[in-house]
Amino acid sequence: MKKVALLQSNYIPWKGYFSIIANVDLFVFHDDLQYTKQDWRNRNKIKTDKGLEWLTIPCGSNEHINICDVQLNDKGWQKKHWNKIYQHYRKAKYFKDYQVFFEEIYLGTQWDKLSDMNQLLIKRISTELLGLNAQFDDTRKYNLKATKSDRVIELLRKVEATDYYSGSAAKSYLDVVKCQQHNINVHWMDYSNYKVYPQLYNGFEHAVSIIDLVFNVGPDARKYL
Repeated sequence: MKKVALLQSNYIPWKGYFSIIANVDLFVFHDDLQYTKQDWRNRNKIKTDKGLEWLTIPCGSNEHINICDVQLNDKGWQKKHWNKIYQHYRKAKYFKDYQVFFEEIYLGTQWDKLSDMNQLLIKRISTELLGLNAQFDDTRKYNLKATKSDRVIELLRKVEATDYYSGSAAKSYLDVVKCQQHNINVHWMDYSNYKVYPQLYNGFEHAVSIIDLVFNVGPDARKYL
């Protein structure tokens, strides 16, 4: 049995993204697809005393480019984002435990490509902060030729997947019957039963970056995936 997931890399994704990683043996980044503006590739939400706030990486206006080719030409965003994170999470219970980890990412590394940064952040958060055991891969290694549903199946066959895990958005295009014909079982993720955890500020929000969970519950974060 080999459980596989296939997703575009996102910027400091929400916990649901890492729930998929927690369920699979192999997680494949799918960044040789067209970049989409105002999407999760370059932005996510954090919780503040004034409500939710977007952290958005400036990526220019070119939409006719693959995610893996998006250049980060604005060199000021990293410090700005870290300052925002510090401002709103410095009082979280476990902030100091992970401060150096994130300072290395934001202040100690100069990122030139969006995909490179997203992928490394996701890998390191998965393995070092959440203790997940999935292996990581990239579709660019496989020279995929098909499109849409057939492209997913082509990748799954090449990595010898027996089970495919996906968010429900893929229901609009994934050919489940064809997957079954290739002996691949499809599993749709259910995000409806997440437990509430201690969170800063009034109210509770599930749809925020994973950093909210990490800073607030620390080593117990995996229990909330």
